Amino acid sequence: MSDTLELVIITGMSGAGKTVAVQSFEDLGYYCIDNMPPTLLPTFWELMKETGKITKIALVIDLRTREFFQEIDHEIAKMANTQYITTKILFLEASDEALISRYKESRRNHPLAMDGRAIDGINQEREMLAEIRTRAQLVIDTSDINPRELRKIIINNFSSDDYIPFHVEVMSFGFKHGNPIDADVLIDVRFLPNPFYIDELKPLTGKDEAVYDYVMKQPETQMFYNKFIDLLTFCLPGYKKEGKNSVIIAIGCTGGQHRSVALTERVANQLRNDDYVVNVSHRDMRFANKQEA
Repeated sequence: MSDTLELVIITGMSGAGKTVAVQSFEDLGYYCIDNMPPTLLPTFWELMKETGKITKIALVIDLRTREFFQEIDHEIAKMANTQYITTKILFLEASDEALISRYKESRRNHPLAMDGRAIDGINQEREMLAEIRTRAQLVIDTSDINPRELRKIIINNFSSDDYIPFHVEVMSFGFKHGNPIDADVLIDVRFLPNPFYIDELKPLTGKDEAVYDYVMKQPETQMFYNKFIDLLTFCLPGYKKEGKNSVIIAIGCTGGQHRSVALTERVANQLRNDDYVVNVSHRDMRFANKQEA
């Protein structure tokens, strides 16, 4: 258990990307709170310290609680002097032009200019946030970056040693037990020769050497495997570039015991050789020895 609570205050201009930021912190394992009244913070910190179950917290402060800004400054200053809480402020900003464009695109009004011009609300907001901006450890201008790029900046600045990088889940399954609903890539290998119809291989699985060798020595398997790896080599960097944390590859045969298991093992080993973090699971291999193909 860590002896220190890590607190990140997420604040900044309305429309500058706080929603994307808090989602990024959630992916990094932070416990995220949206606009907790500052008077509750000391009690909350003491509770977190006592339980020891949550050590990373991200708190969103925006104009919905603008009357609390002076109070949050006071509470942050008090916590900064403690030995068990480290506090960082992330401030998101953008140019007037970018913010106005985003408000027009979303057809929303600025919270400080519900019945007036957006620029007037933006100017008032900048003035209100000027002091807390000067105290921020990190200021990100989102004028010319997209949500994916903002997410990358946050991950680069706030990820810890226990952060799980982009990874690939490779799973085998049997179509007769239902399709996996969470697969990003689903492939059907029921066209390959089936070891189920060979008596000595029937009770085994694709993790057994005899079944694995039988599946892999088939010309159809070799051709399919080479084409499938080429496809993954092309696609996986694109998934990563688009900001996905993981990709689930599901390989299915009839019962999820022989062909899909063997190919899942081989594909996973190849992706590990390509420096991907890979997890393997065999969803339906538990049905082995129950006369499932």
